[in-house]
Amino acid sequence: MTKKPFQSFIPSDRVIPEFSFLPILLGSVLGIVFGASSLYLALKVGMTVSASIPVAVLSITLFRGLSKVLGLRNTTILENNITQATGSAGESIAFGVAVTMPALLILGYDMELSRIMLVAILGGLLGVLMMIPLRYGLIVKAHGELAFPEGTACAEVLMAGEKGGTSAKTVFTGFFLGLFYKFSNAGLKLFKEVPEKAFGFFKGASAAIEVSPELLGVGYIIGPRIACIMLGGGILASWVLIPMIKLFGEGLTAPLYPATELISKMSLHEIWRSYVLYIGAGAVAAGGIISLIENIPTIIHGAIAGLKGISGSKAKSETTERTERDLPFGLVLLGVLGIIFAIWIAPSLHMNLLGALLIVVFGFLFVTVSSRLTGEIGSSSNPISGMTVATLLLTCLVFVLIGWVGPEYRVTALSVAAIVCVAASNGGTTSQDLKTGFLLGGTPKYQQIGILVGAVTSALVIGVTLKVLNEASTIYSKTAVPAGTVVENINVLTEEGKAPGDPKTYRVLRLMETPASGPLSKLNPGKYLVSEEGTVQYLVDPGINGLLSKRDDGTAVPKYEAPKAQLMSLIIDGILTQKLPWGLVLLGVSIALVLELCGISSLPFAVGVYLPLSASTPIFAGGMVRWLTEKIQVWRKNRLSEEEKESGPGILFSSGLIAGGSIAGILLAFLNLKESAMKQLNWGQHFAVSQESNLLPILVFGGLCLVLLMTGLSRKKA
Repeated sequence: MTKKPFQSFIPSDRVIPEFSFLPILLGSVLGIVFGASSLYLALKVGMTVSASIPVAVLSITLFRGLSKVLGLRNTTILENNITQATGSAGESIAFGVAVTMPALLILGYDMELSRIMLVAILGGLLGVLMMIPLRYGLIVKAHGELAFPEGTACAEVLMAGEKGGTSAKTVFTGFFLGLFYKFSNAGLKLFKEVPEKAFGFFKGASAAIEVSPELLGVGYIIGPRIACIMLGGGILASWVLIPMIKLFGEGLTAPLYPATELISKMSLHEIWRSYVLYIGAGAVAAGGIISLIENIPTIIHGAIAGLKGISGSKAKSETTERTERDLPFGLVLLGVLGIIFAIWIAPSLHMNLLGALLIVVFGFLFVTVSSRLTGEIGSSSNPISGMTVATLLLTCLVFVLIGWVGPEYRVTALSVAAIVCVAASNGGTTSQDLKTGFLLGGTPKYQQIGILVGAVTSALVIGVTLKVLNEASTIYSKTAVPAGTVVENINVLTEEGKAPGDPKTYRVLRLMETPASGPLSKLNPGKYLVSEEGTVQYLVDPGINGLLSKRDDGTAVPKYEAPKAQLMSLIIDGILTQKLPWGLVLLGVSIALVLELCGISSLPFAVGVYLPLSASTPIFAGGMVRWLTEKIQVWRKNRLSEEEKESGPGILFSSGLIAGGSIAGILLAFLNLKESAMKQLNWGQHFAVSQESNLLPILVFGGLCLVLLMTGLSRKKA
């Protein structure tokens, strides 16, 4: 059946300014901002939200302001499209990096800046280049079949902006309010960050909420259904699993594996970390794999369609219509080969030829799958973590079969999964951007160049941001080391390290597992600093998924759970060392299966089990504000289209809250590198109510929810 010819917003025979320096520059800057905020968010709760629409809105308004102030010509719709395409790369790369690279810390290694940057840059470029040959098949030929919801909504925003209907005031308001709120909360300590209450009548159960603007914004954007499912997982963990472990384990006279101390002496957080974390990890892994299995027909169909798109794509030349010009296929192929060679020879990746070949195979498969699924169900529902789990499982199993089970192969396996994860994530985002350009009438090769530039600039900053967030919250503790703990053979420790404020140079001990006997049997696995006499002096507890939450002087330090990275470390460690507590993991798998049989998506529920309840409750609050907003709109008989729902004032305000709150958290992390600066900022220490009251933070957070509700009910300015 012959399709009607498609007509883009800007016809293919019309040439207007599109590719210039300022749109690329602004897109790169916005990509860095939203990439950093997405990284912060992914480390806290294991998810991100699309940056395309807020970047598009900011592009329109900022360029209008520049044209008025500096007398520059106003940008065209296609130049704004280049800005959003360049800026959107940061969010997808941040997710891929946050899902994988912190696992190095959890496995006992350091996160080298060169390794993080290489994974981010090479994975980001690979995702874009592998998507380019698929554009014709997935975007052009499948138009009308694949919706690409975020890409379509972004095109609607840009077209509305061209007609004068979009303002960035809402995004800016949300950004500065989120920034001020987070700085007052986490910096000045004017009220508690996490009000919590243990139930005296229900032993082992507690309620808590992290009153953060970024998590409230996430809840509003993902909507009430997913937010409720996540809270359900949190309730199962905090009100069922932990009380059950407390009830049945409190009378035990010996530690219950995998914990090393009595349950009766463990705090609720220690019980969660020792037992519930593994149950949640099993549920997350099962949920990711189930979502992947459910999409096997789509995977096969997408791979076939992608290959047909490559073979059926017309040779692009200057005589081809402007809207059909991709980067030359030869250049794309040369770029992919260059990236594979760089992966192979880069010393920091510890990669071998087999690993490089696995990246080629898994990379192309999952970029194709990610692009296809993004077209069908959107970026938010795209099971990137499931693809990463599948890649990691298959890679580790291959390594076990050929006998590569030593510690050095953990880094290789993780590097394979990390590059594939970043590539699949950025491939899906690239397909959304190319769909936006297709609807608007943009030139594909200009968008592709913009996304490549955005990928590189964002990747450079994301590596530094990840290092800063970890180092700012890393605790060097003497009290966590039992007195008199010694290393018998000090000469085997050749790596050196230092502790802040201590001029001495120490040797580094990396304890991958606790010995059954001997002087080190009382130490938890981790990194330690050892004196020249052989005495263990410091536990170096990382900021990402570390054991401790306070320094020796009692100062609280923000920690990052990094749920998806923890899952990756469990898979690598469990398969290569074969010491995973499989009983707990299989409990989680069973929970995921029960939910799927009940017709409920297990992945968001599993994430809720995995995260502390305090992280799920503000997301739930945001989802409830979204639900109430939509109900009131129905009562007002003001029904919105799907595009309006995805780009309405509430969504834009929430995007601002996420960016503002996350950027404030990153800025505070920089300040936290110098402890004296944070102590001077702590105004709350002068007011007892700031440190003790649970009611004050809930009232302030309730006020923020009310502002979000009122914004969501407001109409767009014409």
